[in-house]
Amino acid sequence: MNVAEQILKILEEVGVQQIWGVTGDALNSFTDALQSDQAKIKWNAVRHEENGAFAACAEAQITGNLAVCAGTVGPGTLHLINGMYNAKKERVPLLAISGQVARVNMRTNYFQEVDLTNIFDDVCAYQAVIRSAEEAPRVVLRAIQIALEQNAVVRVEVPVDIAIQIASGDHFIHPVIRSNAILVPSDIDIDNVANVLNENKKITIFAGAGCINCKEDVIALSEKLKAPIVHTFRSSDIFHKEDKNVVGLTGLIGNPSGYHAVMHTDVLLMLGTDFPYSNFLPDNCKIIQIDKRIENIGNRAKVNLGVHGDCGAAISKLIPKVIKKDNSKFLNHLVDSFAQWKKHKEKNSTLVNDSEPLHPQLFINEINKKASDEACFTVDVGESAIWVAHHLTLHTNRRLLGSFNHGSMGVGFPAAMGIQSVNPEKQVWAIVGDGAFGMCMNDFITAVRYNWPIKILVYNNSQLGFVKIEGEQSGYAFSDKALKLTNPNFAEYAKLCGGDCIRVEHAKDIPEAIEMAIASPKPFIIDAITNPGELSLPPHISIEEAWGFGKSKVKEILLAVKGEQEQKKNLMNELKGLLRKL
Repeated sequence: MNVAEQILKILEEVGVQQIWGVTGDALNSFTDALQSDQAKIKWNAVRHEENGAFAACAEAQITGNLAVCAGTVGPGTLHLINGMYNAKKERVPLLAISGQVARVNMRTNYFQEVDLTNIFDDVCAYQAVIRSAEEAPRVVLRAIQIALEQNAVVRVEVPVDIAIQIASGDHFIHPVIRSNAILVPSDIDIDNVANVLNENKKITIFAGAGCINCKEDVIALSEKLKAPIVHTFRSSDIFHKEDKNVVGLTGLIGNPSGYHAVMHTDVLLMLGTDFPYSNFLPDNCKIIQIDKRIENIGNRAKVNLGVHGDCGAAISKLIPKVIKKDNSKFLNHLVDSFAQWKKHKEKNSTLVNDSEPLHPQLFINEINKKASDEACFTVDVGESAIWVAHHLTLHTNRRLLGSFNHGSMGVGFPAAMGIQSVNPEKQVWAIVGDGAFGMCMNDFITAVRYNWPIKILVYNNSQLGFVKIEGEQSGYAFSDKALKLTNPNFAEYAKLCGGDCIRVEHAKDIPEAIEMAIASPKPFIIDAITNPGELSLPPHISIEEAWGFGKSKVKEILLAVKGEQEQKKNLMNELKGLLRKL
């Protein structure tokens, strides 16, 4: 047994099922070992390492176990970094195996040699270069232990000459320990929280991913406090639209009831969230934050009371100490407002709204009706996230994954690969924009190769739509040179790769397209031709933002008057989108 084989054996023992990567000379010893009939780990050969790292991140999210990606010397490993950052921000256990030149050539500016340790210092909780065969198992096991215990990204660098040496260091091999410890807040902290909640009338609960194991307790607390529940986009599969006292989201892709619940309360109780958008957090109320990551407390807003601990443990101790409130006026108003907003969204997403190019929400509404109740969804960064947030019903069995904290485009489809690879029978949907899909579509052929029947909805509006919204919000005019996209026929591309497909330009064809995707045993692309001027605004627009939009429109009108045809098209598309909303 050589070092590469020993490392793979250790990974087998901790339940690793597959490795995502692009092979190369420094990884040949690993891929050679995986050809053995005894090998239990599968090599998923992607076309780009970034897609492999995104897929590994999603695998770790959906399984809760260690996932592994790999890159060869220099450029190969560098391609992993964006997906590794996504894993860091999503807090999942990920191991990256990096190939390296032979030790004799290190630090000589050898061909493809890169100082990976310095480059990956920020993204990795632990990284090490294996310098001898004897230390290999100790280094690898330490990396695995840290990744699992801290839900962190780690990296092990294996010089090509070390990988083929005879394995040793068996005395370092030991079982990996998985911690089941729960951080319980002190009684004093809980008493302080209860006192603040009991002394104030209007309470809003803002719940994040840290509430994954205590949903029912959060709802019970909201019942006792008559408190509306606002949740983050990342926790949409924990708290869904029909749960009691849930009033939606805040932030750029939020809804009015969610925004007002957060901004117009006496006390905001933040549970397990490090919500990054400070301009959507209040500065005129008391804020209590409970989080097991102490560095998150007070990170985004002025916190009056911080509690370090697990949300489930905190809430179970808190519920008996809070006094049941009788006045539900604040809660009822927001629940009613949310119900009206949902009704309005439903009305705008029915197939009778068949103006062309099509409303993007028509597709999500139909997918919502026809998709399995146990389907997994991935969403990309961009306008696609808006339609998912507003029109897709999620719950405990309907999972949602995305780049919610890192915010990288191009994550939706490779994340779907990661989910489908370990759940071959599960229905998996990737909801992506044309800009995001264009970054990763080379690995569609990988999905074909491995028979992963992913259903991919590509919103094809031939522009970077969300970037356009952000730019106009800041006062910039629409730039066809920067924002316009020249796309292929994505359906024809799918067919060329050996997948299934349909191109949809008419509303009447949407239900059949979705049924075809669900029925297909192959990766399937729905090339959805949608309106580039679809209006989508945040739940609240500040004076500065309104001024920004105003400036951008004035600039665009002036450019159109001067004869710029793309500006005319942009303004007409926006006008059509606005009229269809009214």
